[in-house]
Amino acid sequence: MVNKRERILIVDDEAMVRRLLRQKLSREGYQCEEADSAEQALDRLRGNSTELVILDIKMPGKSGMELLPEIRAGYPDTAVMMATALTDANIAIQCMKQGAYDYISKPFNLGEVVLSVNGVLERRRLELEIREYQQYLEQRVEEQTKEIRKVFLGAIEALAFALEAKDRYTAGHSRGVTEIAVAIGRELGLSPDDIEDLRWGGLLHDVGKIAVDQLIQNKTGELTPEEYEHIMIHAHVGAGIVKPVVNGKVVEMIEHHHDHYDGSGMNQVVIGEDIPLGARILAVADAFDAMTSDRPYRSAMSIEEALSEIMRCTGTQFDPVVAAAFLKIPVPGIVLAGV
Repeated sequence: MVNKRERILIVDDEAMVRRLLRQKLSREGYQCEEADSAEQALDRLRGNSTELVILDIKMPGKSGMELLPEIRAGYPDTAVMMATALTDANIAIQCMKQGAYDYISKPFNLGEVVLSVNGVLERRRLELEIREYQQYLEQRVEEQTKEIRKVFLGAIEALAFALEAKDRYTAGHSRGVTEIAVAIGRELGLSPDDIEDLRWGGLLHDVGKIAVDQLIQNKTGELTPEEYEHIMIHAHVGAGIVKPVVNGKVVEMIEHHHDHYDGSGMNQVVIGEDIPLGARILAVADAFDAMTSDRPYRSAMSIEEALSEIMRCTGTQFDPVVAAAFLKIPVPGIVLAGV
């Protein structure tokens, strides 16, 4: 018989339950240990590397539900599977929300237990492999930062332009916002790294619109409050989409690029200079490009009208410092950048 080698700790105050699980899982090639209490379980975990804990929810003294967060905090590489009576299924599901991988119900079907154990350990192995790969990438990222950014930026440009190409009203919008934002950043004297973050933020700021209903987005009439709120989810969705692959500054500027300087934006939680600077810059760039472009519900404003609107909303929708920097940029340069 093949020895799977993974160590399993069975924690239950009933000796018969522990013995039953141990016998079955040992025959499957796992190395099994037992503990009859939370204290004994922690002692066993300190003494050995353990891949999986099968943890009874209800035990005298400290319960399995109370022990679970201690195991997850102290032994993050150890998977936990809860054992529960059928009537406690809701509690087991709550445990899964707190970090348990799965649960098995008493009385046990040993065949199903083995399948669950195999599945949990396979998931754990996959997660560890992914983590190792991420660590490997992190070790190399410093030497490859410029190349990675170049390749990724190209991929994001392609994605953003492909999304916009489906709609003649938004074609070129991300490029226009990016170039305006970069021009504002340079006027403000931002560092090359911050300028690069602005470039990414501009290209990615609307990627969350992949989750927006196109019929609502392209509606020719006035939006209802519910429709407007639906469209505005794109900032939060977009931040979530890019979070695994960009730095925190870019995520924050995407999350907050529709925040108003005076705090009057929808579902806004930060105000004034607490709004990330990149988001305040994108807010101006996004508004100007949108105002000077045709939309389903209106024709494009003239440059003069859009500039007047930026000035009118300075101090309310827009950061005065950012708006002032924007207004110093030669208008012809902005027009050409957005084309």
